[in-house]
Amino acid sequence: MSTTADHAEGQRSSQELRIRAEKLGFAAGQVVQEIGYDSDVDEDLRRAIVEVTGNELVDADYDDVVDAVLLWFRDGDGDLVDALVDALTSLADGGTVWLLSPKAGRPGHVEPSDITEAAPTAGLSQTSTVSVGRDWSGVRLVTPRSRRR
Repeated sequence: MSTTADHAEGQRSSQELRIRAEKLGFAAGQVVQEIGYDSDVDEDLRRAIVEVTGNELVDADYDDVVDAVLLWFRDGDGDLVDALVDALTSLADGGTVWLLSPKAGRPGHVEPSDITEAAPTAGLSQTSTVSVGRDWSGVRLVTPRSRRR
């Protein structure tokens, strides 16, 4: 492949990733907190979110309000309800938690029924499930309308 073709392929991939991040609801100016980062996360998705928002991802120690939370969670990471409650600590009213877990058949896969049970216990409602990468699924969680202001 020529250098020009390589560049075009990289551009196309970057555009596709940016579109994916925008479809997940990320927008310019948002502050996104990341919890559960490890060496297995989808780096392309992370880069796309940073590109779309214009801000670096902040970690769990961030002490201000955030617009969204990326929660990377694998079976064996502890109690899912506790992780979801922790994700709400800095979340702004109307914010979104993206629970990201390995797809079925991959190490650390979290059963959908576990998420369905844990979300309401943590005070969240599941709105959608999407593929966010080759190895990761994402579940969009929000506070129920009756609890929003």
